[in-house]
Amino acid sequence: MSGHNKWSKIKHKKAATDAQKSKIFSKHSANITIAVKDAGGDVTAANVLAAVERAKKDSMPKDNIERALAKGSGAGAEALQEILFEGYGPGGVAMLIKVVTDNNNRTAPEIRHIFTKAGLELGTPGCAVWAFTKSAAGYTPNTPMDLDDETGEKLAGFIESIEEQDDVVEIYTAADSDEE
Repeated sequence: MSGHNKWSKIKHKKAATDAQKSKIFSKHSANITIAVKDAGGDVTAANVLAAVERAKKDSMPKDNIERALAKGSGAGAEALQEILFEGYGPGGVAMLIKVVTDNNNRTAPEIRHIFTKAGLELGTPGCAVWAFTKSAAGYTPNTPMDLDDETGEKLAGFIESIEEQDDVVEIYTAADSDEE
């Protein structure tokens, strides 16, 4: 029985966990880089320290953190930009999708395609942000929507498909928090 030994099982399991860690680390790296860029290169700013602390909680290696800090204060930071996409998900739930990308011409069509594939449309700037209040922690819905079980499942599946896109950093919905 070739291919059924213990090592091959370990190898495949390790590859899957490594892929998950890589995705998480790249999101943290982008967050740190943007925070340093926003702070004007000051790596001791509060938002930079908070981003580094979040990365450390997910066990991001120190050298990866240092590379992200250097990239944010160096020449690579100009290429990254933070973009907020707005739209309405299943059940008419207002959504904000925060992405950090080096190429908006690639990312925007990818996000639009995810919406189109789900039978939805990506909104224009300002169409959904009115339903949220911006705070230090991000965006909170002004009046959370209650969803039935079927719509909640559709929303969860839709959010999962958006999160598969590498540049997506955060997704905010106006759905009631126990339904997300």
